[in-house]
Amino acid sequence: MNKCIGCGATLQNNNIEDIGYTSNINNSLCERCFRIRNYNEYKLVTKSNDDYINILNNISNTNDLVLLVVDIFNISKNLNDISKYIKNDILLVLTKRDILPKSCYDEKLKDYFKNYNLNIIDTVIISSKKNYNLDELYEKINNYKKSKKVYIVGFTNSGKSTLINKIIYNYSDINLSLTTSNLPSTTIDLLEIKVEDDLILVDTPGLLDDGDIINYIDSSMIKKIIPNKEIRPINYQVKTKQVFIVDDLFRLDICDNTNITFYISNNLKINRYYKDNDTLKNLKKYSLDVSDNSDIVIQGLGFIKVTTKTNINIYIKDGIRVFVRKNLI
Repeated sequence: MNKCIGCGATLQNNNIEDIGYTSNINNSLCERCFRIRNYNEYKLVTKSNDDYINILNNISNTNDLVLLVVDIFNISKNLNDISKYIKNDILLVLTKRDILPKSCYDEKLKDYFKNYNLNIIDTVIISSKKNYNLDELYEKINNYKKSKKVYIVGFTNSGKSTLINKIIYNYSDINLSLTTSNLPSTTIDLLEIKVEDDLILVDTPGLLDDGDIINYIDSSMIKKIIPNKEIRPINYQVKTKQVFIVDDLFRLDICDNTNITFYISNNLKINRYYKDNDTLKNLKKYSLDVSDNSDIVIQGLGFIKVTTKTNINIYIKDGIRVFVRKNLI
């Protein structure tokens, strides 16, 4: 049976509510992809990670190269879990380099991943949007591949389909474009793309991260929290107890002297208060003991760099993952 060239779903014309529906079975796109592309209308597809884990296990039964695509701005705390399912050689691809400030050093970003429990044979930092390091990546794909097939894996919204589209545009003559969206689970099933006679890229559905903020906000706010250009870090020197309210999304309470820097979308508004108030105190409270040179990460939203040891309270919707890590930048 034919597959949708946008998301990989098997095309069918029997059930309008099921994935892969198209009114004409000879179409190349399912109705969902057609409406995403032409009307920016998104239809949520509910799948579990069990579906995707089965796909990863099947990949592990091959000896093929895997491109692990990671959004450098949104590194999942669950990234190490991929090692449970993928035993292949991994070429780590850090995407969206254009989002982080130019003052960040690529080598430091690469070093950050050396302690992950993944079979990483090499790392490339790219920006699909800016064509940054795409030639280097394409050369390494061809150098490391074990067969014609190279699998592309990663969490939702890591930039897999955008990367494949740019590779197609740069290095192939085929007329094909995968469906892309800021919303989760755009790719539904495996989709093979023959870039050249000796290279087939296999796009896979993105792994779901239940703790990602994207699962708890509406589409208009998703567009607001996802940066579309280089972030301008916002720095504050804190000398007394202060409260920061970020666009009704979360509240940050700091009691100790420290410096903090917000690495979040500049579309979000930060309000600073020198007196306590009750704003957003109805949300779930996280009490964090933060050590020197750490990041407070709000999964899917960004991070806050803290320079010195301090105690911080965060109030945010229940279910959104908040954690502390060694500073990325």
